Amino acid sequence: MVVLGLTGSVGMGKSTAARMLRRLRVPVHDADAEVHRLLGPGGRAVAAVSEAFPSTRRGDRIDRPALGRLVFNDPAALKRLEAILHPRVRAGQARFLAACRRRRAPVVVLDIPLLFETAGERGCDGVVVVSAPLWLQRARVMQRPGMTEARLVAILAQQMPDTEKRRRARWVVPTGLGQALTLRRLKAILREVRRK
Repeated sequence: MVVLGLTGSVGMGKSTAARMLRRLRVPVHDADAEVHRLLGPGGRAVAAVSEAFPSTRRGDRIDRPALGRLVFNDPAALKRLEAILHPRVRAGQARFLAACRRRRAPVVVLDIPLLFETAGERGCDGVVVVSAPLWLQRARVMQRPGMTEARLVAILAQQMPDTEKRRRARWVVPTGLGQALTLRRLKAILREVRRK
């Protein structure tokens, strides 16, 4: 089974690429969705996060916006949160990979926003980075609810620069020249991987 990492900076089109891969019948594990499950109603991280950040608990779930406000500009708090979440996300990935192996999936994808930043590429056979021009990235992100220029700058400060991600990637997929091109590039990568 070939394990591909899928990553890209905020607003680069990673979610769109992941949807395309699913439509091509490639199993995709979404690390962000795993975090939502962990913090959602009855999630496996609710108790630990509420112990570390008591004001964020709302019944059987964590209030993610409130948690975000607590950790966003506090590196120590962010580290505490990551120490709780990252091992649980990795455990979810391990369950996903084990299930895919049992089903004999030839190729699977780990969709991880901070893949390089967390050394997640070590568990992958190759990394796909999605990339778009900076002006398009900014336009996409600024359309998101509650986004401000200051918030965008802070998010980008936590992420490895796009140029470095592209340098480290096995494949770079452009997402700023139309979805048809993105899809063609993803199909070409899958053909290459399956041939090997």
